[in-house]
Amino acid sequence: MSASRLSFILVGLFFSLNGPLGATVGDWQTIIAGKSETIDINKASIERTTSGATAWSRVVLERPVSDVGGAYDAMQAQNLYDCAARRFTTLRRAYFRGDTLVREDVVSRQRPNAIEVGSLDERIFNVACATTANGSANAGVVPAGGPSAMGAALDHVVAPPLLSQARNEGPVTANLTLVADRGAVVAAETPKLIILPSIDKTAADKAAADQAAAGAGKKPLAASPAPLTPKVSSSSLRQGVESLADKRLRELHYATSGPRKAIKKRPTAAFLVNDQDELSASKIGAWSYDDEGGSTRWAKLRDDYAICATGKRQSPIDIREGIKVNLEEITFDYKSRPFRIIDTGHTVQVNVGEGLSLKISGRRYELLYFNFHRPSEERVDGRAYDMVMHLVHKNDEGQFAVVAVLLEKGGENSLIQTLWNNLPLDQNIEVAPVDVIDLNKILPESRAYWTYMGSLTTPPCTEGVLWMVLKQPIPVSAEQVAIFSRLYRNNARPLQPSNGRLIKESR
Repeated sequence: MSASRLSFILVGLFFSLNGPLGATVGDWQTIIAGKSETIDINKASIERTTSGATAWSRVVLERPVSDVGGAYDAMQAQNLYDCAARRFTTLRRAYFRGDTLVREDVVSRQRPNAIEVGSLDERIFNVACATTANGSANAGVVPAGGPSAMGAALDHVVAPPLLSQARNEGPVTANLTLVADRGAVVAAETPKLIILPSIDKTAADKAAADQAAAGAGKKPLAASPAPLTPKVSSSSLRQGVESLADKRLRELHYATSGPRKAIKKRPTAAFLVNDQDELSASKIGAWSYDDEGGSTRWAKLRDDYAICATGKRQSPIDIREGIKVNLEEITFDYKSRPFRIIDTGHTVQVNVGEGLSLKISGRRYELLYFNFHRPSEERVDGRAYDMVMHLVHKNDEGQFAVVAVLLEKGGENSLIQTLWNNLPLDQNIEVAPVDVIDLNKILPESRAYWTYMGSLTTPPCTEGVLWMVLKQPIPVSAEQVAIFSRLYRNNARPLQPSNGRLIKESR
C-alpha cells in the first residue's frame, strides 16, 4: 500500500472519529443561497468549549472544480469560535465530491482571526455563538449590534468569494472561514481533559538577566523556583494527528524552558530582482505595518532606513491641487509572460521576466515586479480606494519609476483571479504557475495620470522615485478584495507630508 493511500485512509478514519464530516443532508441548515454557491452550517455539530464553540460550515458549489486530488463540489471547515473575544480559528478542512472525501487540508498554523462587524464571517459566527448562548456556558453573549443582530445577520447576504484551486487546495470563502492556514490537520479542542497552567516566564527572564549579568561581571540574581515543564503525552496522539491541547502544552514547554530570544525574521524574498538591487533580501530588516514595529519606527530599525523619517520627498501622499497640463503619454511595452508569485510577509508580489517595460521622457524603465496594498496607499483628494497595484520599474541608471493602478470594488477581474488562484501555501515560497498573464488587461482604458517625485513606500524608503498614478480605477470584485484581506487586512503606509511638492495631472 502506498504512503499516500495510507495517509488518506488514516485521515478518513480520523475524520470519522471526530465527525461530523460527511453528515447527512438533514444535518445542514442553509444560511446563504448564492447563484453559484450555497453556504450551510451544521447546527448539530456546534459544541461548547471553554471559550465559545466549535462548528462545521460548508460551501456547496454549483458545479465541480478540478483539482490535483480529484474534482470536488463541496468544502467543509471546522472553526473554533471565541465568542467573547469575537475571534475564530480554523481547525480542520476537507473537500468532497458528493459524500465522498476527495482530500484533506493540513492546518498547522492556526491563527485567530478577528470577526469584523458586518463582515461575512460574522454571519456564521452569530449562528455558532448564538446557539451556545442558549446554554449556560455562554449565556449573555449577544452578537454585535444587539439582540436583533442574529436575525439581521441572515439578510442581505453577499455571495461568498470563489477562489478556484487557490494555493493548489481549492476555493477559499471569506464568510466560511475556509482560510488557507498552512500546516497539519489538528483535532478540535477538547475542553476539561487537560487544564493548562498559566505561562510563567519568571525563570526565562531570570536566565536572561543572569546571562547579561555574567557578561558584565556581576553576580547572578537569586534563584527562583523553576517552572514545571509539562510533557507532551504521546498517548493523546491519534493516528499521527496531534491534538490541540498537546500542541499548546508543547508550545508552553518551549516558552518556559529557557531565556527568551529575539526572533530573527527570515530574510524576506521580497524584491529579489538581482544582487545589485538595493531592495534585495539581504538589506531588508524586520519591519512591519503593525503598532509595535509600525511605519513610524522604520527609521529606528536600521541606519539605512533613516530617510524614512528625515526625507522630504516620501510616499505615499494625498494627491490634490495638481496643475493640469498636457502630460506626455506613457508608452507601455507589456506582453503575455509567465510569472512567479510570492507572499513576502508584507504583501503579495508578482515577479516577471525580462522584456516588459515602459517609456517616459525618452527613458526606458524595465518592469521588475508588481505588488498590492490594501487599502490604496495613495489618496486622491482625501479618498482611499479599496486596493492599489504598484508596478515597479527601473532604468539602466538605477532610477525607479512606479505606476500605481487604483482598484475599486466592482466586477471580477480575470487577471487578479489568475493570481489569486496561484497564491502560495506559505510565505517566502515562490510559485511558478503554468499560466501566463497579460498586464495590458490590468491597465485602464484611459491612460491619464497624476505624477510627482516621491519615494519607495517600504524600507529603505529610497527617494528620487518617479510616481505615475493612473486616474481611472480598475474594478475588482468584493470577493477578490476579501481574499487579499485574509492575508493582509492593512499593509498601507500612512500618508506622508507633501512638503509643497509639484503635482501634475493630465488635462
